[in-house]
Amino acid sequence: MKLFNKTSSNSPRAEMSFADHIDELRKHLFRSAIAVVIGAVFIGINNKFITQKILMGPTHNDFFTYRLLCSLSHRLGKGTELCMQEITIKLQSNTVAGEFGVFMNIILIGGFVVAFPYVFYQFWKFVKPALTTKELKNTTGVIFWVSVLFFLGVAFGYFVIAPYTVNFFANFTLDDNIENKWTIMSYFNTIVPLILGSGLSFQLPLVMYFLAKINVVNAAMLRKGRRYAVLGIVIVASIITPPDMLSTIIVSIPIYILYEISILLCVKVDKKRKKVEEEWS
Repeated sequence: MKLFNKTSSNSPRAEMSFADHIDELRKHLFRSAIAVVIGAVFIGINNKFITQKILMGPTHNDFFTYRLLCSLSHRLGKGTELCMQEITIKLQSNTVAGEFGVFMNIILIGGFVVAFPYVFYQFWKFVKPALTTKELKNTTGVIFWVSVLFFLGVAFGYFVIAPYTVNFFANFTLDDNIENKWTIMSYFNTIVPLILGSGLSFQLPLVMYFLAKINVVNAAMLRKGRRYAVLGIVIVASIITPPDMLSTIIVSIPIYILYEISILLCVKVDKKRKKVEEEWS
């Protein structure tokens, strides 16, 4: 059973059997796993700093984002309007292996984040032989751009979405007699998906580009849905931010920019497709 062509030094499009295909996949997964393990070891060695200063950062009132917004608020002459409320939450571990479980999650997920460019590189090496020469031309620099967008998204999630989320839930209460005491597992299970999800969401332009390449979406479709996209972005941003317009704008703008970049990339694809169609007509 033949699946797809595989480039080799002897033959430009040598065929691979199903067994060869599985073996090749296994090799790339193994190399990716090794990279994640190496990243996990690095995270494990520095776990105190990463846990206390980075992952626990949004629970501290002197977190970088809180100080920056408060400073910006004073510079704009708005007093303390943009300053976030003081965080008074207490974290606790209420299971025997609670902290150890969090530690394992930290090193494994941290290892994946550190190794992400290499993991994607292995994925790309596996997919690349199935692409035509023309398709490869259109994907020049894909590893670089995917990695850059991922880390930009992670940074946006960490410095913007995470602190707004923590601040919102830390100060949300049904009654003054109810004290917020989160478990560390609950905290990390909330923060980590937000940060990783943000990193993946920043792949939107590239995802839309490839969808446009296979004619699933086009620029006209995205333009038509722009008002709904903007509404959705603003609704989500207003939920996780304090009730002021500037905070909502701060969160919304980067996501909206990604949407507009997606449209521009789709325009580029549409123009190339139209040019090819005119040449063949």
